[in-house]
Amino acid sequence: DFHSNDNLPTGKPGKVEEAARLVVGQAKLAAQLIHDNKFKKVISIGGGLHHAKPNYGEGFCLYNDIAFCALYLIHQYGLDRILILDTDAHGGNGTMTYFYSDRAVLFIDIHQDPIGIYPGTGFIQQIGADYGKGYTINVPMPEYSGDDSYKLVFETIVEPVVREYKPQIIIRNGGSDPHYADGLTTLGLSMEGFQMIGEKVRKMSEVCDGKVIDLIASGYNREVLPYAWTALISGLTGLKYKPVEPIPLLSNIKQKAAFYETRSVVAEVKKYLGPYWECLRDDGSKDKPAASE
Repeated sequence: DFHSNDNLPTGKPGKVEEAARLVVGQAKLAAQLIHDNKFKKVISIGGGLHHAKPNYGEGFCLYNDIAFCALYLIHQYGLDRILILDTDAHGGNGTMTYFYSDRAVLFIDIHQDPIGIYPGTGFIQQIGADYGKGYTINVPMPEYSGDDSYKLVFETIVEPVVREYKPQIIIRNGGSDPHYADGLTTLGLSMEGFQMIGEKVRKMSEVCDGKVIDLIASGYNREVLPYAWTALISGLTGLKYKPVEPIPLLSNIKQKAAFYETRSVVAEVKKYLGPYWECLRDDGSKDKPAASE
């Protein structure tokens, strides 16, 4: 048995395993294309299988193409500073497991608060172990977190850490499920918020010569998904595109309330990660050793 009992394929799953191998092949090709200087940015459609563990599949994910991509870059091309940015609404428990004790990969995961949502992991206190302690950064977003909340997290946590870490490449995964109308999740991103994420990744990639592998997938509202993916891609590539909302937001009251909760989350993340990242220290502890030292 190489798959957990959650979401176990039943009936006639067809060529699911073959499809999973093709997804991993896309990630491998993406790494090759960037290493060979053929492209600065490569987008892989249908990847981002972030729940798969090293020994078995989990949560609709048979193989973890994100982890494979990073490991391929490490072992094939000798990279030792890779950023994996997971913006899927669910915590990337599989990817986290792969690199929990490894500082060659900085894993930043922005997801819905894992209390009450699959996979039930991705808490602030999970910051890595041993040699990789401080190189796992979980940011559990309060329910209904909207564009302002995500903007705050990027500007106060993600962007400063990326500038300090100076990755050689960025691997991002995630799709449309943080949208307010996703149905399976209870976050509050708008289409403009997805475009903002793409834009911020493009801007952050200046530190690594613009190199980004985007493994775009996920989303459980078919009406929302194509618009969100388009917004993400337009932001990443710099293509001019005005985001379209297929389902209007009736009220943003909950998003506003979530913003104040997000500020508390940011403070808590800094509390746990400050000892490892100079840019996250707000308490005068600048004399503590940075993670990279």
